[in-house]
Amino acid sequence: MTTLTSPQTVPATSTWTIDASHSNVEFSVKHMMVSTVKGRFKNVSGTLNIDEANPSRSEITAAVEVASVETGAEQRDEHLRSDDFFNAAQYPEITFRGTNIEGKGDDWKLAGDLTIRDITKPVVLDVEFEGRAPDAFGGERAGFTASTKINRKDFGVNWNGVIEAGGVVVSDTVKIALNIEVVKQS
Repeated sequence: MTTLTSPQTVPATSTWTIDASHSNVEFSVKHMMVSTVKGRFKNVSGTLNIDEANPSRSEITAAVEVASVETGAEQRDEHLRSDDFFNAAQYPEITFRGTNIEGKGDDWKLAGDLTIRDITKPVVLDVEFEGRAPDAFGGERAGFTASTKINRKDFGVNWNGVIEAGGVVVSDTVKIALNIEVVKQS
C-alpha cells in the first residue's frame, strides 16, 4: 500500500543556489540610435527548488543588487543608480519569481514576474540548459543561459534625451542575457 510518505509518491526535489562568482546578469540598450551599450549587475543571488519529476512545479527566485550595476563608465553607472533610471537608494533590488516553466531537453520557457522600481510585470525567458556535472568539492553544479527583451518604460525607467537630428539617447527596448551557474544544496 502506498502512503503519502512513501518514496513512490514523494517527488524528487532538489535545492540549488546561484553561484554569483560564476554567473552574470547582463543588459544591452541602443545608445544614440547607432550603437549598443552593455552593462551587468555584479551581485546576483537566487534559489531554484527543482522538481526533477515535474519541472513545471519548480520554484525559482532571483535578485540583483541595483547598486552593483557596472557598464565600464563610472559616471554612467552613477546615473543608472540615480532616480533617472533604477533609483538604487529607494529600490535596492530587482527581483524575479518564476511562475511557470515548460519545455524539455535543453530548451525551456520560464515565465515569471520581474520587479523593477516596485513595478511587477510578467516576462518570459528563453532558457537553455547548459549541463550538469560534479564539481571539485564533492558537490554538483548546473548551468543555464537565458534571454528576454523588456520595455524599460513598463517598469518606470523613463529618463531619456532627444537627439537634435531626431531619435533618442536611450532605446526603450532592453535585451537581458543571463549566464547562471547553480550549486546543489540538497
